[in-house]
Amino acid sequence: MRPLWPLNTVGVDGVASKIYLSPISSGTWDSGSSKRGSYLGTVPATLFDSGTCRNHPGRGRGPYKLRPAFCRKVKSVNGLLVIDKPSGLTSHDVVDRLRRIAGERSMGHLGTLDPTASGVLPLLIGRFTRLAQYFSTAEKSYTGAIRFGFATDTYDAEGEPSGPDRWPECAASATLDHVRTAAVRFRGESEQMPPPFSAKKIAGKPAYRLARAGKPVELKPAKVSIPSLEVTSMAGPEAEFSIDISAGGYVRSVAHEMGQLLGCGAHLTRLRRTRSGAFTLAEAHTLEELAPLAGNIEALEDLCIHPRALLPELPAVTGDEQALGRLRNGAQANLPEFSHAPLVKVFAGQRDLVGIARRVAGTLFQPVVVMG
Repeated sequence: MRPLWPLNTVGVDGVASKIYLSPISSGTWDSGSSKRGSYLGTVPATLFDSGTCRNHPGRGRGPYKLRPAFCRKVKSVNGLLVIDKPSGLTSHDVVDRLRRIAGERSMGHLGTLDPTASGVLPLLIGRFTRLAQYFSTAEKSYTGAIRFGFATDTYDAEGEPSGPDRWPECAASATLDHVRTAAVRFRGESEQMPPPFSAKKIAGKPAYRLARAGKPVELKPAKVSIPSLEVTSMAGPEAEFSIDISAGGYVRSVAHEMGQLLGCGAHLTRLRRTRSGAFTLAEAHTLEELAPLAGNIEALEDLCIHPRALLPELPAVTGDEQALGRLRNGAQANLPEFSHAPLVKVFAGQRDLVGIARRVAGTLFQPVVVMG
């Protein structure tokens, strides 16, 4: 293990923290915050010199001292990055890996993808996690496959079969035409029962934990909207489909209930998310693509969605220095925005998102989210 040299300094947003430094080569240094597991990225040795920093005279255990410029500010990644999640990883696994790549602990995803599923997983990073509440109702789009003949306890291919494979005896009643007719019944709004193996909470505990422990899982149906469900093809017992579904809806439940409707049982065998709200696979990046950029804050932020493209339903307005100063301090301010929209995105320049403001009256706005 490399030795860690602790130095008291000022971290992101001027918050005091302790930085641990460890030489990894003659040209670079490692740094991490005092929180276990946190990592601030690779620090170029050019940020150090043999002089004495007036703020941090050092501890006498190394040839370098922190330069005052570095002590005043530790830059971190802030933005929304769309990941193409591979199957086999949980959504939390993806967050954990990107934390190490970006060197930022504050991070969260916008909608869980099952471990067996792949596709679009938007992640909010750094100060942008403060915007999570505005993405909670985003509709999702998927493609996938349903296997008819038997159901499973998890409603997907990872679960235990609920009975024998009945496909040979029900093949005649589950043709492509029959499946397409059944799919029509699921379009529109309906009450859907979540799978017992799901992240839905029961008395504060995820349902899947109770199910794994063999305990009874008593879930309540939830209202979902399915604007589109198309069965595109069928080969033997497996049907290919595409679906648009509201936030909180389970495609596994759609597969399970379709099997019940046709009287032969069914489960989801493959799922790929192609869209989450406004974000699509065209904007997604793989973990393999991002790994070489570890510690390169500017390169990672360049891959993030442009701040003005976020929350397109909210108008964007650029404030002057006086108005922005008031908003950053939580005070009301006038902004040149005349659309009558109740909420607006406030910018200082093209990319610097200051926050979200609520219209009080006319052009007078109250900040509701301040990015710092």
